Amino acid sequence: MIPLNPKKVKEIAIEYMKVGIVPMIYGSPGIGKSDIVKQIAEQFNLELIDVRLSMAEPTDLNGFPVIENGVASYKPFDTFPISGTKLPKGKRGWLLFLDEANSAPKAVQAASYKIMLDRMVGNSKLHDDVAVMAAGNLETDNAIVEPMSTALQSRLGHILLQVSKLDWLEWAQSNNIDYRITSYIDFDGEKLHVFDADHSDLTFACPRTWEFANRLIEDKVEINNDEITLLSGVITQGAALEFAGHVKCFLDLPTIAQVAANPNSAKLPSEPSTQYAICGMLAGNADATNIKSVVAYIDRLPTEFQIRAIRETVRRFPAAKKEKLFYKKLTDLAQYL
Repeated sequence: MIPLNPKKVKEIAIEYMKVGIVPMIYGSPGIGKSDIVKQIAEQFNLELIDVRLSMAEPTDLNGFPVIENGVASYKPFDTFPISGTKLPKGKRGWLLFLDEANSAPKAVQAASYKIMLDRMVGNSKLHDDVAVMAAGNLETDNAIVEPMSTALQSRLGHILLQVSKLDWLEWAQSNNIDYRITSYIDFDGEKLHVFDADHSDLTFACPRTWEFANRLIEDKVEINNDEITLLSGVITQGAALEFAGHVKCFLDLPTIAQVAANPNSAKLPSEPSTQYAICGMLAGNADATNIKSVVAYIDRLPTEFQIRAIRETVRRFPAAKKEKLFYKKLTDLAQYL
């Protein structure tokens, strides 16, 4: 399979579902497989149903055996919308997500065949407005994976997800991930996903754990020893120490107040690492009161960093486009953006 970035994976998954093929997304732990599924559910206004096949029993998928009027049949659990089920309020349908599909025992995998190919839960038909997706980890990542039978393989459209720094930054900057984290990853993209299947640490840095790190440093001006200890538990000690070193460089940058007061004379960093940092600081603190000064200061940066600062500011503060000076700068750099 060809490794694809999240945008392409999402695009292909949608194309598969349009023609009734169940997409199966593979990828290392923590790189955003579930996020892609959530994005598709939101895009098409579908109620997301998350079923972890690794924790399921065959009965969960086939239905519970019951006897009615002397006849045995299978009664599906209410997890699965079947024909006649009312649409969720305000939704167009459902997205049934069969996660950890290749971590499920053989018997559960076999029970899932009927859902994936025949759209049946036991003897009941899935509702016409149910879309189905699946996901799982890679055998090479030391994740819990059961070999998938050829019968199941041939029922799916297979897609391999790889980490993309640019895609992750676009998401992170649009979702208020701390600008100190995004500037660090922008400066050194290899730090976004530091994974070795044979690693000895209890965790590793990946898109999921960087989001954990974001929660831990929210409203923290400095990263002291206590924060480093907390971060070590989610992104490893090595990554925590390196990130703390990056955060220290912000102490040598002009503050947003200094930029707002004197955009044409405030200190201008010259080292690449601090230039990445200043782009993040400006975008992360831009608002209606200082946007003119922010644009004036950005004008003094090298073109490459003007592009980075403008792009990130648009993501973090979309209303900046209403300011004439910012809009002009955006237009001037349009060919690069």
